[in-house]
Amino acid sequence: MFLERVYEESLAQAAYVVACDHTKRAIVIDANRDVEPCLRVVEHQGFTLVAATETHIHADFVSGTRELARRTGARLLLSCEGGPGWQYGFATPNSSTLLRHGDSFDVGLLRFDVRHTPGHTPEHLSFIVTDRGMSERPVGMFTGDFIFVGDVGRPDLLERAANQRGTMDALARRLFQSVRGTSDLPDYLQIWPGHGAGSACGKALGAMPSTTLGFERVANWAFQFDDENSFVEEVLSGQPEPPGYFARMKTVNRAGPPPFPTLDALPEMGAQRIQDAFHTGVTVVDVRSSADFAAGHIPGSLSIPMGTSLATWAGTFIDDTRDILLIADDDDRLGRARHTLALIGLDRIIGRAGRRARDEWQAEFGELERVEQVSVDDVASGTERTVIDVRGGAEWEEGHLPNARHYFLGDLIRKARDLPHDTPIAVHCHGGTRASVAASLLQAQGFTNVANISGGYRAWTEAKLPVEHDEAPADV
Repeated sequence: MFLERVYEESLAQAAYVVACDHTKRAIVIDANRDVEPCLRVVEHQGFTLVAATETHIHADFVSGTRELARRTGARLLLSCEGGPGWQYGFATPNSSTLLRHGDSFDVGLLRFDVRHTPGHTPEHLSFIVTDRGMSERPVGMFTGDFIFVGDVGRPDLLERAANQRGTMDALARRLFQSVRGTSDLPDYLQIWPGHGAGSACGKALGAMPSTTLGFERVANWAFQFDDENSFVEEVLSGQPEPPGYFARMKTVNRAGPPPFPTLDALPEMGAQRIQDAFHTGVTVVDVRSSADFAAGHIPGSLSIPMGTSLATWAGTFIDDTRDILLIADDDDRLGRARHTLALIGLDRIIGRAGRRARDEWQAEFGELERVEQVSVDDVASGTERTVIDVRGGAEWEEGHLPNARHYFLGDLIRKARDLPHDTPIAVHCHGGTRASVAASLLQAQGFTNVANISGGYRAWTEAKLPVEHDEAPADV
């Protein structure tokens, strides 16, 4: 059996190319929208792609399964579990095979046994693979967002991200049964999960690329519970706030995801065209580093630094029906940002701008805007600023600055709307990226006295300054 993990760092997401060495027939599991890396593996190895599948309807990226089938003629293998609301709208008898619990399919000498493993989503499947050229015993299981290294897929997304009230308790109980349902499987079984550390699909994902079921049985918290109610309480506590675009991804992937766009060269925008873009509702996104943004940026632009959280905050704050203009000073950063945005369906990028545009702006429209940096010592000594903590609720409960206000970044504009726009504000997160996004959001809303706390909560604790512990305030 051939196996190659194709990992997308910007999403902490894994796809798998699996093939029979004897017949050279291959399948791809859980491809994202950019199918080229998977196709390059298939081509390089001389395989024929005969099938494409996914473990569930993804919420954190646009799926590439349909595109693989379109490009290669591979047959789609799709879940039909989960009930009427969780069926694929693009599945047809000519192109697709619908899978249920207990089904199996072959790729050459490889047999894949289908398990319905609901909990993260109602339709979720896992695939147990047996290499019959070697043994009739199974080799491993592709678990998608069911079992991760050190964690399990969160069951609260449908309620918290897609507003399907009353679903997270029921899904948490189904997840408990799915975990217990692995008891008939051997300890040696390899586990190949759909995400690694950094994904928002769980709360404590490990960074190892794979694990074994036996190791997870002794090390993964989710396997330590015999009582369903205790498991439900634990799995629903401490989950990070879901990114705002997850509900949209579910809809796109269920209806029929579009192919990856052609990333042609972008026109260079000068200061006047950027000014015009603001007036026509274009979202101007600065993907430079937080430090570069703070040192000088075009007023009204949104800071979302290129990095592992770009998809999270771009998906939360950028309207996919509006055009986008990207600010970056180098082609590599620009290219990586465009690629990441395309993975979550943000395709309407109309232009780019760099250092020249900022110079023109200063000449034509006045000084660039800056974000003042204040030290933790300044804050601790009683600076006259309203301190806003934009971290998640679980982080706040673990400890926060005395007298700070907790406005989770995703809710910042709504919660800050009653503050006077000339209020001196100091924002912080754990390290700095989310605070940069927050400062840009506040400045774009007309707040005139915004600063970042350098180093954020991490710098505060490293300085051994006092912290408070209490629950996050109720949402209002």
